[in-house]
Amino acid sequence: MYTALFWIIIAILVCDFVLETVLDYLNGKQVSDKLPDEVSDIYDAEKYKKQQAYFKANQKFGSVVDIFSFVVMMLMFFLFGFAFVDNLVRGMVTHSMLISLLFFAILYFANELISLPFGIYKTFKIEEQFGFNKMTPGLFAMDNVKGWLMSIVLGGGIISLIMLFYEKTGTNFWLIAWGLMALVNIFTLMFYSNLIVPLFNKQTPLEPGELRTEIEKFCQKVGYQLENLYVIDGSKRSTKANAYFTGLGAKKRIVLYDTLMDTLTTEEIVAVLAHEIGHYKHKHTRVMLILSLLNIGLMLYLLSLALGSPEEGNLYIAQALGSNIPSFHFGVIVFGVLYTPISFLLNIGINIISRKNEYQADTFAKENGLGDALGEALKKLSVSSLSNLNPHPAYVFFHYSHPTLLQRLNNLKK
Repeated sequence: MYTALFWIIIAILVCDFVLETVLDYLNGKQVSDKLPDEVSDIYDAEKYKKQQAYFKANQKFGSVVDIFSFVVMMLMFFLFGFAFVDNLVRGMVTHSMLISLLFFAILYFANELISLPFGIYKTFKIEEQFGFNKMTPGLFAMDNVKGWLMSIVLGGGIISLIMLFYEKTGTNFWLIAWGLMALVNIFTLMFYSNLIVPLFNKQTPLEPGELRTEIEKFCQKVGYQLENLYVIDGSKRSTKANAYFTGLGAKKRIVLYDTLMDTLTTEEIVAVLAHEIGHYKHKHTRVMLILSLLNIGLMLYLLSLALGSPEEGNLYIAQALGSNIPSFHFGVIVFGVLYTPISFLLNIGINIISRKNEYQADTFAKENGLGDALGEALKKLSVSSLSNLNPHPAYVFFHYSHPTLLQRLNNLKK
């Protein structure tokens, strides 16, 4: 029997799917055959045509994935698939924590197996067709296996601790769980490049030479203590170039993709690093970390209200999924959907702040004499990755954490 909560869940999922479909449609209609003047100096007609073809291929592929995922989710709810998995698990184990862990594990690996063909097509068809893919089938398989193992160890460990807090402290578990998630997030931010990245990529200190000398000169000029500057072998997977700043305090680190060094000049790379240092100077990393932790705290608090006590649980939630046995995992599944509108609104705010941060970091580079070099770097990186030059404003508002290329170039010209 479908309850009122069931129909609320369905309504949220349908509204979310419709909104995303409309945004994708608007973004697709925004594509123009006219090359923007701002990039006419580095984009020829053939390259621009290739960029449009790449965008259309990705959009068509994304639409297929979205529709497939939506249909699967609808079937899981209407056919009470979550209750089926719950009954299956209860026939294997009896302890409540083991039931929830096995329940999540089955859903996780089922989703991974269903998603695997799409990942293969995306990597070895679309990315290969447009000259980006450098992965071998063996490396692709190894990446997936490593990702699965990390999910089992880290994800399973975190879920186990949260469930333990819930069983021991009841609805107040969210406070302890929030502290745990704060520690995990801070630890990950500080040691991501030291512990996680080496599992997938090789990082080596940038060797002495012209590039390192110019970078050191700039860091000395702006008062940035350069301790960790590394090059990562991104070319083993893709030709796309990137750079990022990570860590806090003594663990802060700047990482350059080796493909970046093949795409940009020395001055342009220094400009990209100036942008990353601008994030540090404006304390963007810390601000975004605080916002993330506040978001997690709110989510866990609302989850505690939805779950009810460990002794009684929330029968109403279980019935919405076709079961009469309340459980922690049913509460998480239903809450995940109910939280979607709140998460959607919060993400809009976070994206607005993030785009503002990007402008500030660009301006920092400009104020230190590297505005023109950063503009050229951004254009070259856009060309090398065939990024969408003219996304729809609504799509940008809802989804972009960075301003568009043209917006950033106009900001640098002010």
